[in-house]
Amino acid sequence: MQNFNPLAKHFRQPAVFIKLPSEGRYYPPETLSLPANGEVGVMPMTAKDEIILRTPDALMNGQGVVSVIESCVPAIKNAWALPTIDLDMLLMAIRIATYGNGMDVNSACSHCKHDNLHQVDLGNLITRIGTPNYNETIVIDNLTIKFKPLNYLQSNSNNIVKFEEQRIIDLLNRENMDPEARKAQFDVHIKKIVDSNTNIIAQSTESITTESGEIVTDQQFITEFYFNASNKVMKQVQIKLQDIAKTSNLPPARVMCEECENTYDVEITFDYGNFFEPLS
Repeated sequence: MQNFNPLAKHFRQPAVFIKLPSEGRYYPPETLSLPANGEVGVMPMTAKDEIILRTPDALMNGQGVVSVIESCVPAIKNAWALPTIDLDMLLMAIRIATYGNGMDVNSACSHCKHDNLHQVDLGNLITRIGTPNYNETIVIDNLTIKFKPLNYLQSNSNNIVKFEEQRIIDLLNRENMDPEARKAQFDVHIKKIVDSNTNIIAQSTESITTESGEIVTDQQFITEFYFNASNKVMKQVQIKLQDIAKTSNLPPARVMCEECENTYDVEITFDYGNFFEPLS
C-alpha cells in the first residue's frame, strides 16, 4: 500500500506572507505558531471554505470566519482567540491569496455623485495597516488604565447581542401595542445594548493601577468599576480606545471618478457575502 500521496506536491501552498498588526502579541499559548521572521503564510481558500462563507448561519455565529482563517492560515490554531486587530489583515490576505490583489468596489463620487465601479488594489491597502500601541495608558481620577484588544470570540459575542437586541427594538417599533408597554420593553432592550458596550470596555482593559500603586487585573473588579464609573470617565476611556485602534483600521482607497475625474476616498467594508466574490 502506498503511504505517500503522489499528488501532495500539488496541494495548495501559501501564496501570501504577512506580518500581523498584533506582531503575535495577545494570543494565548498554543494558539499561534509564529515563524522567526514574524510572517505567517496565507493559503488560498478551498471550495469548502467558499461554501462556508456563503452559509448565513456560519457567518452569523462567527464559526464560518473562524473555520476559514484556520484553514487558510495554518499558523493560527484557534481563530476564536485571535486579537481583532489582526482580523481585517487576515481576511484581506485570504482574499488576495484566493483571487489576487484586485477587488471591485462600487461608490458614488463625493463631488458629482456619479456611480463608479473601481478595482481597488488590496495589496497596496494591506501595507498601510499599522500596529496599534496598547502600551499607551490614560490617567483618570488618579487611576492609570492600560488596554488590550478584544479577541474574536468576545467581539463576535458582543456583536450578536447588539444585533439581536436591535432586531427586537425594530420589531417593537412595528408592533401595535400599548405605548406604556412598548416603552417598558424598549427600556429593557436599550439597557442590554448599553450593558454590552460597557462589557466591551471592560474586556478591552488589561489593568487599572490605583493611586497607591495597586494593579487590578481581575476582570470582575474591572467590570464592576466601569458599571459604577461616571459618564465622564466612560467617555474618556472610549475616546482613548478609539484613538489606539485607529492605527490598525483598514485605510480608505483613493479613487478617481470616471465622470468628473476628481479623486475621493472610498471606505472598504467587510460584507463577507460580497468581500469574497471574485472579480467580475
